[in-house]
Formats: sequence, structure tokens, C-alpha cells
Amino acid sequence: MEETSREAMESKEERGDMHDLESDTLHTPLLQRRNTLSASHLALVGAKVSHIESLDYEINESDVFKHDWRNRTNIEVLQYVSLKWGMAFLVGLLTGVIASGINLAIENIAGYKMLTVVNLVREKRYWAGFWYFTGVNFALTAFAATLCVLFAPTAAGPGIPEIKAYLNGVDTPNMYGANVLIVKIFGSIGAVAAGLDLGKEGPLVHIGACISSLLSQGGSDKYRLNWKWLKYFKNDRDRRDLITCGSSAGVCAAFRSPIGGVLFSLEEVATWWRNALLWRAFFSTAIVVVVLRGFIELCNSGKCGLFGRGGLILFDVSDVTVTYHINDLLPITIVGVLGGVLGGIYNILLPKVLRVYNLINEKGRLAKLLLALGVCLFTSVALYFLPFLAPCMPCDESFGSACPSSGRSGNFKQFNCPNGHYNDLATLLHATNDDAVRNIFSTSTPNEFRTASLLIFFGIYCILGLITFGIAVPSGLFLPIILMGSAYGRLVAKAFSAYIHIDPGLYAVLGAAALMAGIMRMTVSVCIIFLELTNNLLLLPIMMFVLLISKSIGDGMNPSIYEIILDMKGLPFLDAHPEPWMRNLTVGELAAVKDSVIYLGVVEKVSRIVEVLRSTSHNGFPVIDQGSDSENRVKEIHGLVLRSHLIKILSKKWFLKERRRTEDWEVRERFSSVELAEKAVKLEVDLTEEELEMYVDLHPFTNTTPYTVVETMSVAKAMVLFRQVGLRHLLIVPKYQGSGIDPVVGILTRQDLRAHNILGAFPELAKKAHKN
Repeated sequence: MEETSREAMESKEERGDMHDLESDTLHTPLLQRRNTLSASHLALVGAKVSHIESLDYEINESDVFKHDWRNRTNIEVLQYVSLKWGMAFLVGLLTGVIASGINLAIENIAGYKMLTVVNLVREKRYWAGFWYFTGVNFALTAFAATLCVLFAPTAAGPGIPEIKAYLNGVDTPNMYGANVLIVKIFGSIGAVAAGLDLGKEGPLVHIGACISSLLSQGGSDKYRLNWKWLKYFKNDRDRRDLITCGSSAGVCAAFRSPIGGVLFSLEEVATWWRNALLWRAFFSTAIVVVVLRGFIELCNSGKCGLFGRGGLILFDVSDVTVTYHINDLLPITIVGVLGGVLGGIYNILLPKVLRVYNLINEKGRLAKLLLALGVCLFTSVALYFLPFLAPCMPCDESFGSACPSSGRSGNFKQFNCPNGHYNDLATLLHATNDDAVRNIFSTSTPNEFRTASLLIFFGIYCILGLITFGIAVPSGLFLPIILMGSAYGRLVAKAFSAYIHIDPGLYAVLGAAALMAGIMRMTVSVCIIFLELTNNLLLLPIMMFVLLISKSIGDGMNPSIYEIILDMKGLPFLDAHPEPWMRNLTVGELAAVKDSVIYLGVVEKVSRIVEVLRSTSHNGFPVIDQGSDSENRVKEIHGLVLRSHLIKILSKKWFLKERRRTEDWEVRERFSSVELAEKAVKLEVDLTEEELEMYVDLHPFTNTTPYTVVETMSVAKAMVLFRQVGLRHLLIVPKYQGSGIDPVVGILTRQDLRAHNILGAFPELAKKAHKN
């Protein structure tokens, strides 16, 4: 019986099932981990279990690369640089056009839906309004969820954790294809227009990344263009830079915040940064703003239905003069403290919900679809019926014709109230998400919302914010966080209304920013995004103060939500700060618990290369120059050769009949550095017995300058080096060189530097870390 159970567990682990095999499923990662230092790794990419590998961001300084680099003409250099800027321009242009189309579609679909509901309620046809409201939401959610479940599972969610992992050096397969882009666009329209508590901001970041990847690669993996000028981008480094520009453009398109978009990529998603990349990312966001401005000017003429009224400043509070007073210090501090505490609590609860959803989603496609529809039904019931709990409030004469409003937008919604009265809760709940934020951010309306209505609004959006994220639709966290934060910001302003001198609408802005810092742990980019959103630079000092308080308290409770999701999905993200106990462990000790290193000679037999490739899954092999056959000769490291390069050599059958070193012209006839930078397919080549007995000269393909560390270096120091340089392999060399001593002690990969892998291989270290 025990053997049967053990076999079942092993079988489930091999299949990569997403449920935990232990009893406590709510406190473990979504994918079961192996207690070994290195293993072929599975991760949850979007909503799909995938086999992942690391990326080659390091420049492979082989003889082929050096020759091509030396022989580049000035025209080729100019062409390469011009193409980089051209790609950045196209990324900004396409992202801006697609974002404008998404905004236009959402505003019109959701807007006309709300107008119909308002008319039905005004006619006192309440049940007809409910069935219409729920039916439309149900259809839109079914449309979005069906697209994700059937055509692109990796399009579910925001996509930001996967982008963050990719820019950290983790290849996230099936994440940037044409099908993902299409599903992300139309799925976002359906999900947001359905009134679900999610935003289009996260999906727009993913859309920008998809556009960048497709442009750089000439299309998807199955269908792509092989134009000559695209050859420069068939490598991981340039693709990474362009995806960084796409992420910046996506945030800019979502918030109409060009500087905030650049800072978001710098602070949150990018691991590696340089000045040239900063300029190109800024250029992409500038193009996005120009495109958005053009669409808004076009739509202001009334040609776009209900879209185009907002302008580039989404939530304008520039008409309010911010006057600082000592009385505001305490409530502003409370806003910051609450942002950190509530953010920490949210980061505790959301992973538990995601694990429950994971158990449901593993039942199959139908379960994913039904879960999304169930959340939609609950959301529709809550948003429609809750405003009936709020009493009608008389309009103040100072509001003039603005109160009450009977359209789909505007403050002071009349809803079910008589003329001259408005329903404050309907103003917040019977509106599109952008309108709800605009209403709660509104200034000079200190008494518009009752405390009870704000509490109901805050409570329902806390619940919806927890249960909506994780269903099989494209979704973002930004807007739900803004809605929750703005509600408690207004509540704090109401509690101190007799003492404060700052407008309650600005407290809503501060609350939204504080909660975002408490959940996502971003400060600089959030500060700039909100300043660009609200167009009020006078908020800067108190905004910085609130963000610092919120982030500090949140950091003391748990990691950021994206770091938590990365860990849950099993994506091997390397954090900037190694664990303290890593300084007490050396890389030589890590190498000792790994399998022995597999070497290749500088001129190696074909049969040996085929055997190594088929018997291992390693992606890099040290190349050793053994010189003569003398046993007393010291072995030397010639460098490191990649698996992809070996596969290309075998596929072209570039073999020698005798053991010798080739001439430069022999290599240049068959290979180029651009070709070698492309990803190789699997080893699928038929070789004869005669070919297996031939030889391959690895001199031209070996990276002769791999990064190496001495075996006495601490793991913490090695991890910092590995992350900052963007490595895939790090060679460990012995402290002493000599005859009979292997020149390479071991090879460190990304998996070897993961904290849980190390603790799994060193149980005694795990006990000490747990005590500390």
C-alpha cells in the first residue's frame, strides 16, 4: 500500500500537477518542489504548467563572435543602432494604438450597458435592470474566460510576474506569442467591460511586451518573417531590451504616464538597466503619449461614442490648492500606516485564495470557466443591489445642474431616487471602474459620500479584490488597489473632518497610493504615476511621506505581491538581496553536493558529444585543453560551450575526419555569430557510424571568457554577481591549480542559487535559518 502511494506521488510530481500532495495545501507553492540542489524545473506560466530554462544574456565571446565583431562596417553599426530606435518607435506606436482601441471598446460597451440599466431603474423596472446587467456581464465574462481557457492559458492574469522573471533571466515559454496578444486584447475588453474588479493596466504591460517580442523575432515561433534586418535581434539580450521598452509603454498607455512608465520598468520589472535603454524606453513612452493625445483629440469631436472625455490627465485635481497644516500630519500618517498594514494583510490573504483557485482550476477547463462565471455572478449581484441599501440624499444647491446626474458618468447619480436627490453608493458602484475612481477622487465634495456608503464600498471591493484576481481572464491589480485605497483614504478624511485642511478627495488619492505601495512595494514610480494622473505637483511632499511609511511597514510584514506570486508559480527569480545565511556557505560546498562536472575536449569525438547531449539536460559544458597525453600535465580551461551551439554543429554535420584544429575560413563558411545566437531546436539528427567516429573542433564556438569564481567565495557574493551580470552559468574553479586537480570544481546555475533548493540540500542549514 505504501509503495502504491509513493508511486502515485512520484507520478503526479513528474506530470507537474499543480496541487500539493501534503495535507496542508494552503501553505505551500502551487507546484511541488524537489529537495535537490538542481532539477529540471516546472513553473506556472500564466495558467499553464511549463518547463522553463534560463536565458543567455551573457555575450558569448567565441572566435566566431570576435571575428564578426571586428569585421563590422560602420554602415552595419549604424543600421543596428537605427533598427533599435526604429523598434522602440514601433513598440510605442502599436502599444498606443491598441491601448486606445481597448479604452474605446471598454468605455462604449460598459457605458451603454450602464445607460440601459439607469433607464430601467428610472422606470422602476428593477428586476429587468438586474437581469440585463447580470446577463451582459455574464456574456462578457464568458467571452473573456473562453478565450483564455481554450486558446491562450498564459494570457490569464496580469503577466507582470512572468515579465519580471523574463527580464531577470528566466525564459517563460508561450508568453509572448501572437495568440496571447490577441487573447489579451479581447479578453481585457470583455473582462473589464463586464464590471469585474480588475483593470486593464497589468494586461497592457503584457501587451506591450508581446508587441516587443513579436517585432524583434519577426513573428511567433510558428509563423515568422526571416527578413535580413531582423537578424540583429535574434538573441536574448536585444529581445530583453525591447521587452523592457514594451513594459514601459504598457504602463504609459494604461495611466497616460510616460515618466511613470519608465520608472515602473526601472523599479519593478527590470533587473538589468543602462543609460541607452533608459533613453529608448523614454522614447517609446513619448510615442505612446503622442498617439493617445491624437486619439483623444479625434474622439473629443464625438466620433468615438462615449470615449474621449477624460484627456491625458485621468483624474484631474489640479484645481485644488494644497495648503499644509500641522493638523494634517496625524491623519496623513494614519493613511500611510493603514496602507502598509492593509497591504500586508492583502498579501497574506490573496495567496490563500489563489491556492484554493488552483485546486479548482486543476479539475479542467470547465472548472476554470465556471469559476470565472461564479465570480462574475457574485460581482453583478453585489454591484446592482447594494446601492438600494443607501438612502437618497438631497442635492446641495451649490452643485447646480450637476446634481443629480442621470447619465452613465458623473457624480451624484440619481439612480432610484426622486428628482433633486442622489444615491451616493450608486455613484461609486453603478459606474465603470475609471468613473468610480474619478468620482471618489473628486474634490470640493466633502459631504458627498456618507460614512456608511464608503464602508460598504470599501468592504465589497476588498472582497472582490481578493476573489477576482486569479480567475481565467486577463486581469490587473492596479485598479482594484486604487479603488480600495481611495475608499479608506476618504474614510480617514471623514474621521478627521473637523481638523484637516486638505481636501478629502486628495486623501482618497493618498490612500490609493499608500495601498499600492503597501501591496506592490513601489515608491518612486507610484509617486510619479499618481502625480501625472492627478496633475497636481503640490501633492509631492505628502505623497512621498505616505509612500515611505506604507512601504516600510509592508516590508516588515511580508514581500511584495509580485514576489509572492513569483514564488508560488515556481519561477526561479533571483532577488537583489541574498539571504543572510548565504554568507556562511561557499560555492565549493554547493558544488560538492552536485553531480560531477561533464567535460568536453577542445577537439572532441562526435559520438562523445551525442552521448553527452542525450544523457544530460545541461545547457553548458566546460571545454578542457588537456594538451599531450602526459599525466603530469596541468589541465587548462579553454572556456564554455553551449548546448545550442553543439546542436547546430551536429545538425550541419560540420565534422573532421582527423583530430585537428580548424582554420578560421573553414568556420566562417558555415557559421556566423548571428546564427549561433538563435535558439536551437532539439537534437534531431541521424548520424551514421562513420560520422560518429569523426571529430569536432570546439575552439571556434567556445566562450573563452566565461565568468569564474574561486571555490571559497560565499554563495551570497556569487548570487549578486550572477544576477547583476545576467549569467546562465558560473564556473567554480579550485583555489589551487596543479597536476591531477580538475580545473573546474562545478558549475552554478540559477537553480543552484535558489534559497529553497539550497536549504533542501542542506537540512541542517534549514534548521538554523528557521530558528533565526
